[in-house]
Amino acid sequence: MTQALFEPVRPAHEDFLRDESRKTGQADTISFPRTEEEVRGVLAECAAKSLNVTVQGGRTGITAGAVPEGGHILNLSRMSRVTGLRHDMAAHRFFVVAQPGVLLTDLRERVAKKDFSTEGWSPESLEALTRFKLAGDWFFPPDPTETTASLGGMVSCNASGACTLLYGPTRKYVRAVRMALADGTVLALRRGQPRAKGRRFLIAHDGRRIEGQVPSYSMPNVKSAAGYYADDNMDLVDLFIGSEGTLGVLTEAELMLIPQPEFRWGVMAFLPSDEIAVSFVHRVRREEISPAAIEFFDRRALDLLREKRKVYAVLADIPDIPAAFRSAVYVEFHGEDEEALVEAVSRLTEVMVECGGAEDATWTAMTDREMDRLHAVRHAVPEAVNLLIDERRKSDPGITKLGTDMAVPDHALEKVMRLYRDGLAAAGLEHVMFGHIGNNHVHVNILPRSLAEYEQGRSLYLDWAREIIRMGGTVSAEHGIGKLKVAFLREMYGEAGIEQMRAVKRLFDPDFRLNRGNLFAQE
Repeated sequence: MTQALFEPVRPAHEDFLRDESRKTGQADTISFPRTEEEVRGVLAECAAKSLNVTVQGGRTGITAGAVPEGGHILNLSRMSRVTGLRHDMAAHRFFVVAQPGVLLTDLRERVAKKDFSTEGWSPESLEALTRFKLAGDWFFPPDPTETTASLGGMVSCNASGACTLLYGPTRKYVRAVRMALADGTVLALRRGQPRAKGRRFLIAHDGRRIEGQVPSYSMPNVKSAAGYYADDNMDLVDLFIGSEGTLGVLTEAELMLIPQPEFRWGVMAFLPSDEIAVSFVHRVRREEISPAAIEFFDRRALDLLREKRKVYAVLADIPDIPAAFRSAVYVEFHGEDEEALVEAVSRLTEVMVECGGAEDATWTAMTDREMDRLHAVRHAVPEAVNLLIDERRKSDPGITKLGTDMAVPDHALEKVMRLYRDGLAAAGLEHVMFGHIGNNHVHVNILPRSLAEYEQGRSLYLDWAREIIRMGGTVSAEHGIGKLKVAFLREMYGEAGIEQMRAVKRLFDPDFRLNRGNLFAQE
């Protein structure tokens, strides 16, 4: 039965040899299980044959984490069922239980419409659904830019997005996981049971005891998705969140939903320069207005949007971007009190004008349609970059996009922005800068025109990583490490930290067969 799931990799499977990183790999066989039992069978068969296994979901990652390096591809895209719902009456919270192949966009739609296929649901889940339909509007807050990301990939990389500033990353919403280990056995963990004692942990599993040591490194006090989570007395669910498929294969997760805010408003403020934009961000932080998101666009990102308005139909109805301004900051507010939001937007506008912005050049959004339009502007920048890189790859296939994903503490924001600007100016590299400046997490996308520029950009990127680590920052705030940033993670935690991560992996995957090449080099 299990053997029937294995298919030889053929030309028809070409898409499954790559992800959004544009890196391509190779594999011998592929499977598309639909149930946890089938995942277990595939893993047991691979263990018996000593096959390496690359786990895939939506393949929307940009660090090559889903790109295979031989062996077997375990693709979870057909595990796309919402399998239940739970209601905690004491906390008045709802929790959705889903397979890893469910796409974020599908989950959002099902939750918004309260429309689920309930085949196989338990009586408890059906009872919870009855309550859910009477309980107002709810949502799942994590919001990566790519809404076709799968839930498995989001958990695997602790995905976040623009509204992480208010809501936090995926980790905050994962209440329980079921993980299939490399030998095909399944480990079930729920928040609070078990926890580490200091840095030591013990998990009773399948009649045996898994004892180990959480890595001793200190994690930076910034938004981060770099390496295994490690802390004193930590919840062991968190060890698997962000582990990038190196410890086990997620087969099911229970995710917390929260009440949908009644109002969502957005403001796009145009400003004279990047330096003034950073000053504006600091001033917004000092105001008691609690934005859900603060996003940044530099001059080159605005120029790209001006150009792509002719290409993207979704941008056709946005106003002209004021030519006099060379930077923009998008601020989003969520809330229940309309009067409080009016006051917040009013104060934001005052600060913007004091920083050199113009009220009559500002874009505002207070309806769903208007908000969708501003979100389309944000999403169009990385899409335009990807199209540009794909065009250049036709003449030089070795070229890929170089996108930074680093974050720093609040006090280092001006310093890191100068670091980026000075390095790019000295190197003469084409680039755009945009992203989650509210979390001090700005993406620098270097756009190489040749393989020589690509290598120059990689060297610059590594230099920046070293400086950002010294500032107390992270080498990956949301995209993870995958196979492309292994050297950066080693810079961040050193050889001792990497070896401690390896020691944890050996406990769950002794032969290092799951997602080999992710996080650290193969043994």
